[in-house]
Amino acid sequence: MMKTTLGRSILLVDDYDQAFDFYRKNFFCEKLFDAETTDGQRFLHIRFSGDEQSGIWFLKADSKEQRALLGKQTGGQPTLVIYTDDCKGLFDHVKTNGLTIIEPMETAGGSTYFHCADLYGNRLTIVELESR
Repeated sequence: MMKTTLGRSILLVDDYDQAFDFYRKNFFCEKLFDAETTDGQRFLHIRFSGDEQSGIWFLKADSKEQRALLGKQTGGQPTLVIYTDDCKGLFDHVKTNGLTIIEPMETAGGSTYFHCADLYGNRLTIVELESR
């Protein structure tokens, strides 16, 4: 069978640097790739905890239609699911940064999780899976 992997999820942003700062400060993300073309288009890709294969590709919302979708790309459903090995620690960390908590932390079905919003209002689900 042919192998496939996830590369990047696209996230519309209003400002590349503010978006990166938010994900770096709250989820310890790092830049994976950051370059600008001669015509001024920027390609900013970030990763979580050293993951070299997958991450987020920020694209600047540059039309009226795209700006209207900021924070609403998935119609209120989770935009991203972020896995952690310390949900309680990450919950406490993001609360100190003033993140909007949409649903508090709870444990059910073999996982501990909470829902929060990014700087645009995108719903993020943070999950710690039970060890098996």
